[in-house]
Amino acid sequence: MNAKDLRIVFMGTPEFAVPSLRRLVAEGYHVVAVVTAPDKPAGRGQQLHKSEVKIAAEELGLPILQPEKLKAPEFVDAMRALRPDLGIVIAFRMLPEVIWAMPRLGTFNLHASLLPQYRGAAPINWALINGETETGITTFLLNHEIDRGAILGQKRVPIAPEDNVGTLYDRLMNLGPELVSETVERLAAGKIQPLEQARIETNDLKPAPKIFKEDCRIDWSWNGERIVDFIRGLSPYPAAWSPMYRKNAEATTAKIFKVRFEPASTEAVPGTIRSNAPDELAVACADGWIKVAEIQLAGKRRLSVHDLLLGFREIETYRFHD
Repeated sequence: MNAKDLRIVFMGTPEFAVPSLRRLVAEGYHVVAVVTAPDKPAGRGQQLHKSEVKIAAEELGLPILQPEKLKAPEFVDAMRALRPDLGIVIAFRMLPEVIWAMPRLGTFNLHASLLPQYRGAAPINWALINGETETGITTFLLNHEIDRGAILGQKRVPIAPEDNVGTLYDRLMNLGPELVSETVERLAAGKIQPLEQARIETNDLKPAPKIFKEDCRIDWSWNGERIVDFIRGLSPYPAAWSPMYRKNAEATTAKIFKVRFEPASTEAVPGTIRSNAPDELAVACADGWIKVAEIQLAGKRRLSVHDLLLGFREIETYRFHD
């Protein structure tokens, strides 16, 4: 069957899904509807905000469905009326079987890791936190188990030492459309032999669970390379943080976005702050010093260390607490 004749339902919500949707439409694939999250109130005025995918779908003139409940009879009926041949999911909610099994060719998901590694909600973060030097994207068929369906295709990318979540997110997001298009073409031509993940699983699988605030707290007793990977794996969002205090003063917290490690032999207590120059903020760790470049104190804006120190006196009387 010609891939351009497939009736495709596209499901996604955030920015990560938008380039793939735009590519499908630009290349002439038949996207019969877009399913995305309902508009949600946000900001001080609690005005309704559209998802990034909805904004793109409106610009492209595509029909849009925004179900509150994915098992609701009216949504299931609307999906059946679309007569989908293929479903594509990128950063959306967990689908019930009545939806993912409906298209005759099934439903595939684009995941930001090289499955079976880094199954879960935060694969980009965890690949960086764990110091990986390579990651990628995977398309796989949905089934009853989260991120465990048969693999359809993969693309690999190197992770550079200077990468953080922001840069790696953008690279994988912009690589997605190529793999999505290839997967659609090969499914339509019957040229994919899905690879069951159980056949390539190993004993050292690394998970990628959702990250909460307390997971982002820096432990200054770690070695320097681990702290650097931890910080870049959370930068710019949700951001690694640490309590900051001094004797007889009110404690505060700081988010830290960019650092480098300076190995050294030191007897300084982890968390001790050193500032020997107008633009230096170094923090002691297990095997040296973490040189901070960008930081944000609670209630303040994000600053370079140079700008922070212009208005922050006696920085060395503070210390970070792990």
